[in-house]
Amino acid sequence: MEKNSLYLPTYLKALSVMVFIIVLVFFLIVGKSLLIPFFLSAFFAVLFTPLSNWLESKRFPRVLSTLISMLAMITFVAGLIIFIFSTIANFQHDFQDVSGKIDNYVGEIDSWIYNSFGFKAEIAEKANGEYLLSLLSQNTDTITNFALGAVGSLSGILLIVVFMFFLLLYRDHFVNVILKIYRDSDAELVESRIVKLRKLLINYIVGVVKVMGILIILNLIAFTSLGIKHAIFFAVIGAILNIIPYVGPFIGALLPMAYSFLTKDSLFYPIAVIVCYQIIQFIEGNILTPKIVGGNVNLNPFITILGLLIGASIWGVAGMILIIPVMALLRQIFEWNEDTKPFAILLGEEKSNEKELKLKNED
Repeated sequence: MEKNSLYLPTYLKALSVMVFIIVLVFFLIVGKSLLIPFFLSAFFAVLFTPLSNWLESKRFPRVLSTLISMLAMITFVAGLIIFIFSTIANFQHDFQDVSGKIDNYVGEIDSWIYNSFGFKAEIAEKANGEYLLSLLSQNTDTITNFALGAVGSLSGILLIVVFMFFLLLYRDHFVNVILKIYRDSDAELVESRIVKLRKLLINYIVGVVKVMGILIILNLIAFTSLGIKHAIFFAVIGAILNIIPYVGPFIGALLPMAYSFLTKDSLFYPIAVIVCYQIIQFIEGNILTPKIVGGNVNLNPFITILGLLIGASIWGVAGMILIIPVMALLRQIFEWNEDTKPFAILLGEEKSNEKELKLKNED
């Protein structure tokens, strides 16, 4: 006997989607303090799942492999944070003679404007190097607030550790729960789709980490060859920021450029930093990411930028980091149902056959 499906007019379907989006956004905003640590812990759990699986293949108990993976994550993150903040603390010593350099640069700009256009801009009188230096020094504390803003609070950091432990410990149990929920469906099909989603997420995160490692090496070579101080710091920060599409690479290039502008005696260095960074980004965008990360994301640029803006407005920095893998998972889930395939097409990039069909219609 065939099941009667409920028919809804198109406008009611659109209305139901809008209501669902409004409720979802409200839920994400209200549950921000718990959801951000949960999703970040899921990110780390997926990242350290290969390590946990390898330990279990060596006959380590599940609890012990989970504890080792969790300690590895804590050691890695804590070491990274200590390295970043210890380097930032040394920046104040590098900015001792910056005010005089700023005044010289501004004076040269004033002279060039006057000689070229016969106009006295008097930027040197309006710009105060000492004020800019004090502004840089006073706002170093905001970096701490920026880092804490990514997870919400110190309690959020503790929740990340706790959530990661249980997500690794009960990862097979969660799969069985989903199979029980969809017990009326084909069990093998449901399990294969869960495995496919897990592989997609693991391949994306591991691929991103590999790309970050290569970018650290390339950035380090470029900054060291230019004689930029704290080259390791800028190489690591640039690679980490590369996780955030479009916005991250821009900030990653801006930091070493501004530092070289303030600490070097020639404008050659900030210009050379930008040139080197653009070359590295070209290699990353056209060689590294397509080869290593592959088609795991496959989101079109417009949706990516829109997603970054929505993620930043709801969850801040954490939202910008998490929105890309979440949208990649949604695109894959939408492809499995004929009713939601249009949303998968909306999220994905335009395929070559679609472009050829468009060109034929234009002709």
